[in-house]
Amino acid sequence: MPVTGKIIKSIAGFYEVYSGGTIYRCRAKGVFRALKQKPLVGDDVEIDITDTVSDPKEGNVARLLPRRNDLIRPNVANVDQALLLFAITNPAPSYNMLDRFLISMDRRGIPAILCFNKQDLAIETQIRELTGVYGNCGCRLLFISTRNPESMEEVRVVLKGKTTVVTGPSGAGKSSLINFLCPGAKMETGELSRKIARGKNTTRHVELLHAGENTFLVDTPGFTSLYLQDVEAEDLKAYYPEFTPYAGHCRFQGCNHLMEPDCAVKKALEEGKISRIRYTSYTEIYAELKERKAVYR
Repeated sequence: MPVTGKIIKSIAGFYEVYSGGTIYRCRAKGVFRALKQKPLVGDDVEIDITDTVSDPKEGNVARLLPRRNDLIRPNVANVDQALLLFAITNPAPSYNMLDRFLISMDRRGIPAILCFNKQDLAIETQIRELTGVYGNCGCRLLFISTRNPESMEEVRVVLKGKTTVVTGPSGAGKSSLINFLCPGAKMETGELSRKIARGKNTTRHVELLHAGENTFLVDTPGFTSLYLQDVEAEDLKAYYPEFTPYAGHCRFQGCNHLMEPDCAVKKALEEGKISRIRYTSYTEIYAELKERKAVYR
């Protein structure tokens, strides 16, 4: 009788499937090739168990259960939320990059949590600035230090019972956070990690890391930039929720909140109701999208 489970790792043609506290080492049945389907890490599946004596136990992936979503980088399915990890300082966050992450997750319908690390190194004005910039962006904000276990408990609460993709730029402390939440992960941190990343033939595979009952984390590569695909410049404003209360009061329907006269969003900006940092990021990304469209026209 088939049992249900979740693929937590894929490497060299084998799938590790977690089911009821047991991990099964599985191959995918040939039917997937005929259906042009490829199981992904994060997929909920039915497996046929073929060996309960070996360690690990073995089986075959027989059927994919309906997939809620999937990402390309990392190539993973059924993500419940994204934890976007940025440092408050050392290095200072790139607002433009952060907004790209938010837009990318929003496009895929994946709720995002903004988590700012290195609270122990920050000063109060830096925390106040980040709160002012992102307080109205529609995401939950967390301020933590991976060196302070008490601050990490709030992270555990928001992760509990979910599959969370953990992403952000290099240097934000992602490996330290994952090691704290999943001690068995033993991820390299700091200078050693950077040396390994510069080495040749570095192997990266996608893996769900077990962080508690029905709680999994997905690590992603550290990014230095994020290219937005399939986003039109004219649609960009929809990804800035703080514009919404004012957008309906602009003189022109379809106002892009740039050079148009009587723009309610720009008026709110001047009145300090919208973060100038967020607005500047919006105009930069808008200009990039317009330029890209002109190049490929």
